[in-house]
Amino acid sequence: MISTVFVFVICKLYLLKGYSRSRHEQSLLPNCLPISAHAHLFIGSGLRKHRKTYARISKKAIQHNLKNEQARLGANCELFAVVKADGYGHGAVEIAKVARDAGVTGFCVALLGEALELRQAGIREPILILGIVDVAYVAIIAAEKLSVTVGSLEWLKKAKLKMKNQNNSLRIHIALDTGMGRIGFRTVSELTEAENTVSDSKLFEFEGVYTHFATADESDETKFNKQLEIFNKLINKLKNKPRFIHVANSATALWHQQIPTNLVRYGIAMYGLNPSGHALISPVSLEPAMELISELIQVKEIQPGDTVSYGATYEATDCEWVGTIPIGYADGWRRSLQGQTVLVDGQRCEIIGRVCMDQCMIRLPKEYPVGTTVVLVGKSGTDQVTMEELAEHLDTINYEIICGITLRVPRIYV
Repeated sequence: MISTVFVFVICKLYLLKGYSRSRHEQSLLPNCLPISAHAHLFIGSGLRKHRKTYARISKKAIQHNLKNEQARLGANCELFAVVKADGYGHGAVEIAKVARDAGVTGFCVALLGEALELRQAGIREPILILGIVDVAYVAIIAAEKLSVTVGSLEWLKKAKLKMKNQNNSLRIHIALDTGMGRIGFRTVSELTEAENTVSDSKLFEFEGVYTHFATADESDETKFNKQLEIFNKLINKLKNKPRFIHVANSATALWHQQIPTNLVRYGIAMYGLNPSGHALISPVSLEPAMELISELIQVKEIQPGDTVSYGATYEATDCEWVGTIPIGYADGWRRSLQGQTVLVDGQRCEIIGRVCMDQCMIRLPKEYPVGTTVVLVGKSGTDQVTMEELAEHLDTINYEIICGITLRVPRIYV
């Protein structure tokens, strides 16, 4: 009881003194949350260091992918690195620093908290928030010189009221919904009213207008061209064009280079993964930045008829060597990866039985000593397991795989 009270008091003092991830985080966190909800602010990676399972992130791969895209940029076109979702699972702050050193001129995130994390880490370059932020936080956005997406007149009018007593202007990018059906203005009349609202007030800085393509990573360009037609129709109705008119995510940048844009939002390709999976061949070399590594923590021989893991879904048909690996679905190593193979000593080894929360088991070709390296994603010998391979096994996309690797897995940068 005493220790519980002590921890509670210390944590409360941390919050009151502002020792959070960001100096604004205290105002963003509801007071009703239990103290356990704030635990990540205090213990951080301390409990995640002592693991034999880790993600190895190659800075050289990130730099390689960025340099290839920079060489393709048109005149007066800027490159923004997309580091939302904790840098697609690679670590937002570290990746942002690598990208900044490689020459990108700005960053894109999805959430205000993600933008503030970069600012707190000393990233002073422009940051565009691609998601819709609660209008209550416009003062923070303006104070930190962040750029924010506007997708409706209602938001814009509320923001104008909130900004009345502010000394800083609010940098906005107007989102146009040309076919995603997600966020953004859809009609000329709405866009015209939005532009007038912005232009008539010194509280706003109209910095950009953009859209997002739904099928830029597909060979059939019919829907892509339809969206482009709608986008051009809308922006041609603007009285004054903003600094940035942008349409290019990774897929658009790779396969639709002829489309005019003066800002590229480079996301999945920066991490070395093909936005289309295997549907389209990338015109540039992409080097995967993330490897997932573990080791054998126990090796045993089982007999014919012995079963492995929950539900006894695997039964040995012969004497078999089984290795246990300290990774499971709590780490983002999905439960349905049963049957997928990993690499031990350059050899494919099948995951047998259901993946557990913290561990999984593999069938070994022979007895290996405890501590032997297991490559879950990456190269071993002459073979390689890729994120695309995992995505195909799970009937999903490579984005979901890398974003799903949880914070229990330490990131090591090389």
